[in-house]
Amino acid sequence: MDNKKIKTDLNIFLFTIITLITIGIVFVYSSSSIYSLERMGIAHYFVKKQIIGLLLGLLGLSAALMFPLHIVKKMTPFVFWFTFFITAGTLIKKISQNIHGSSRWLNLFGFTFQPSEMLKIAFVLYIAYIIAKKENRLSSFIHGYIPIVLIIGITSILLLAQPDFGTTVTLATTAFLLLFIAKFKTSHLLFTLFCMIPTVISLVYLKAYRLKRILTFLNPWQDPKGAGFQIIQSLIAIGSGSFWGVGIANSKQKFFYLPMQHTDFIFSIIAEETGFMGSLIIILLFIAFTYLGMRIAWQLQDRFCIFAILGFIILTTLQAIINLSVTTGLVPTKGIGLPFVSYGNTALVCNLCMIGLIINMVYSNVKK
Repeated sequence: MDNKKIKTDLNIFLFTIITLITIGIVFVYSSSSIYSLERMGIAHYFVKKQIIGLLLGLLGLSAALMFPLHIVKKMTPFVFWFTFFITAGTLIKKISQNIHGSSRWLNLFGFTFQPSEMLKIAFVLYIAYIIAKKENRLSSFIHGYIPIVLIIGITSILLLAQPDFGTTVTLATTAFLLLFIAKFKTSHLLFTLFCMIPTVISLVYLKAYRLKRILTFLNPWQDPKGAGFQIIQSLIAIGSGSFWGVGIANSKQKFFYLPMQHTDFIFSIIAEETGFMGSLIIILLFIAFTYLGMRIAWQLQDRFCIFAILGFIILTTLQAIINLSVTTGLVPTKGIGLPFVSYGNTALVCNLCMIGLIINMVYSNVKK
């Protein structure tokens, strides 16, 4: 392992993340200012909360740096089950908060947060922990494969109960990609995937709104003032940006045309205000994030660290791909924000804790 090379990669990787967060702060304000002024009475309400989330995230990043790697490994199973049961609390009506038909938030003592964001980190760590622990049993269906499939299964059932179909898909996909990279038997993976196909189809047909989203995705113009309104307005925003954009803070779609303009559809406002060039910069930053993150992971020696970092990078990249695909009409609507950019305190705090863990793992391996 070349310590100088990995430190250089890490520095560029961190610069990429800083750039994404900075862009996020600028466009959370730009996209939410009108909505915030109308609903909250002040234009900077959401950007102020985002900055508070950033500060809390930096504290979380610092805390993640302080824990020795062996403690992180030892605590991983406990952290997973703790976050699992905290997330299960969203199913209790007295303490959960329902937003847009989903109970994904907990409201405790006036503080609202989304525990599934913490579960994402704990889930990836636990999958990496099991892969590393069962290194010599990967070919065993009973002792190697089944324990991980059970973890994926119960996590998916919990998230679907909220319901949170998008997070379920991203976590399950991340886990199976990690199993493929870890060289679990292809026959085991294919068997599970074939079993999942009828399950996914059933989940779509059992919930009318999921089927409606697919039909809307196929032809949003069939109901332009109803189900197709959001994606049509998103496409109008992106198309209006042309090559250079209409200018930062000059978006017209943020004037109550495009719903969720500072969260799930912030990329549409970025594209409108900065055009093709601004959109390209966002895409290139995520490509750099993915490439550098994976290159960092493969330079490490500790198996747990390799798969934990790969899991974090794959999960974040999948979320970015889904978000960009939704805003451009390439996939049906999902409630997934753009990592480091979209408004969302819990997501930003957890993402920065994740980055803290990555830095911790890199420097722990460099010391070896």
